[in-house]
Amino acid sequence: MNSMEKINQFRDERNWRPFHNEKDLALSICLEAAELLELFQWKESEEARTQTERLKEELADVLIYSYMMADNLDFDIDEIISEKLKKNALKYPVDEVQNK
Repeated sequence: MNSMEKINQFRDERNWRPFHNEKDLALSICLEAAELLELFQWKESEEARTQTERLKEELADVLIYSYMMADNLDFDIDEIISEKLKKNALKYPVDEVQNK
């Protein structure tokens, strides 16, 4: 069972599907990203990195909601990442970026 199947199984066992519309998933991504960011607030990166378990949990929350949104929209995660990396490669060519 892949990650998306596990996420959907967890959601469906709890009958949470009606609450996972795109708007609420986008809000949840932002809220969980803020919780991730809060772990770094007023700290040096090295200090924040010591909170390994919390970092894993908050990052997982962001990824879970992101996967759910992609699934709702019928987006293939590998495909949209690949497309974005191609666009970024055009926007930020290696030879131009390395010389700055």
